Amino acid sequence: MKVEAKLEFQTSTAPKTGADLLIELLIEEGVDTIFGYPGGAVLPIYDAIYRAKNSIKHVLFRHEQGMIHAAEGYARITGKPGVVIGTSGPGATNLVTGITDAMMDSLPLVVFTGQVARTVIGTDAFQEADIMAITTPITKHNYQVQSVADLPRIVKEAFYIASTGRPGPVVVDVPKDISSEILTEVVKDVNIQLPGYQPTYKPNPMQIKKLSESIPKAKKPVILAGAGVLHSHASKELTAFAEKHQIPVVTTLLGLGAFPADSPLSLGMGGMHGTYAANMALYECDLLINFGARFDDRLTGNLKHFAPFAKVAHIDIDPAEIGKNVPTQIPIVADAKVALMELLKEAEKSPDCEKWREKLNQYKKDYPLWYELDPSGISPQWLIQAIHKVTKGEAIVATDVGQHQMWAAQYYTFNKPHRWITSGGLGTMGFGFPAAIGAQMASPESTVVAIVGDAGFQMTLQELSVIYERNLPVKIIIVNNSALGMVRQWQELLYDNRISESLLHTQPDFVKLAESYGIRGAKIDNQEELITSLPELMAHDGPVLIDCRVLQQEKVFPMIAPGKGLHEMIGVKPQ
Repeated sequence: MKVEAKLEFQTSTAPKTGADLLIELLIEEGVDTIFGYPGGAVLPIYDAIYRAKNSIKHVLFRHEQGMIHAAEGYARITGKPGVVIGTSGPGATNLVTGITDAMMDSLPLVVFTGQVARTVIGTDAFQEADIMAITTPITKHNYQVQSVADLPRIVKEAFYIASTGRPGPVVVDVPKDISSEILTEVVKDVNIQLPGYQPTYKPNPMQIKKLSESIPKAKKPVILAGAGVLHSHASKELTAFAEKHQIPVVTTLLGLGAFPADSPLSLGMGGMHGTYAANMALYECDLLINFGARFDDRLTGNLKHFAPFAKVAHIDIDPAEIGKNVPTQIPIVADAKVALMELLKEAEKSPDCEKWREKLNQYKKDYPLWYELDPSGISPQWLIQAIHKVTKGEAIVATDVGQHQMWAAQYYTFNKPHRWITSGGLGTMGFGFPAAIGAQMASPESTVVAIVGDAGFQMTLQELSVIYERNLPVKIIIVNNSALGMVRQWQELLYDNRISESLLHTQPDFVKLAESYGIRGAKIDNQEELITSLPELMAHDGPVLIDCRVLQQEKVFPMIAPGKGLHEMIGVKPQ
């Protein structure tokens, strides 16, 4: 593939450097926002940013973990690669958690790390770290720039790789002498050759036909919708396909919003804390059609008991995922949207599964999600429902990881795509708040709510500076139970109530903390106050932090214990 790199340097008294070239290449790629933190090895790049500051926006975060999670939130909402710049050594290693998180959740990032000069690489120079070796297992690809002449090709390839096929992070390591090198000529033509990287978008027609022929034969079909549906912007096609054939739909944690939750065909989320109807549908079905989900262990439970009676069709753009965990009879390597469009044309006959739908609807009626409303305090599930009501279900919701994450997934029902941001595969504490910042920057007109735990919030709370500086109207709601809630729940249920280091006996005054950053704060510890205050706080024109003191002993149910099958849920309560 040949790409024209139109780099026209304006006449200037200052010589152009490799860093200037890098910034111009980013502008050409349509980058409007950089999430970054300067340091010695990237000072030439920041000097170039200074010279180009009217052409590109840079957001200074207070920690590299915060900025890379913000880039993930930006990428999740826009579908465009989030762009990150960090310095060498500790700056680069502080990005590793976010890079891994993006890799596991298929988020496109292009991460530029500074590196010491080429002449001292390998000498344990000041702030040197072998980021190439460190990130090889956690990126789609990585580069270390060895020549300024390679920059146009590498940048083009990095953005192409990050955003095509199954999205993911790409790291570009830039030695300081490369970014400070004076340019003597203009690069005009760039030839990109990626023979080993050819994503398959169109499905094999024979496999589409095979699936189409299987659909009318099924008596108990179910669709599993994963994040791949969202990445391919295929929610409309998925809904049309499910409604055409009247096939019930289960969504994964990361697939929430891919199919409208208020549809009669929706069974809700499947997996460890999924609904009874969703998990029993996955267990009892005779045809499982998976669009863009990777069959991870939190969804499947014990693989021996996962869809044991089903013929499995798996549609995924990443061939490595098909058959990796679950034996697959109809493998289809393709983009979810393209595959659905082909299926809508090919599959004319629908299954006779009215009795199956009636059975699943009865499951929904008999075994709904439940909790007991305690008037003595705030039930966290009720809190999520209150947030849903105030925002009319239209907010972009970002979460950390733990009990609050599962309650948000269960009770903030999503009827539209691209409204849900969470850390799925890696389960990263500290993710939710900075991810909400990135989402707010990606969608300035949207209501963005960061639903976080009191423990996870303390890992990245320093980014309160960012929302104050830029007056980003992120609404932070701390589901505060003074505990590592999910850890405590597991200790109670699976470790004979041996509560070991999971209670937070000392907490900051979150309201004073917010106010110290110039942000409005509020503490709510009862239902009446929540009903009275929440609408006004959510309507505030600016950032708000709300410390909601919820019942500490509340658990997330249903739950599938490790080693158990989807049909072995605990905490299921009949209506």
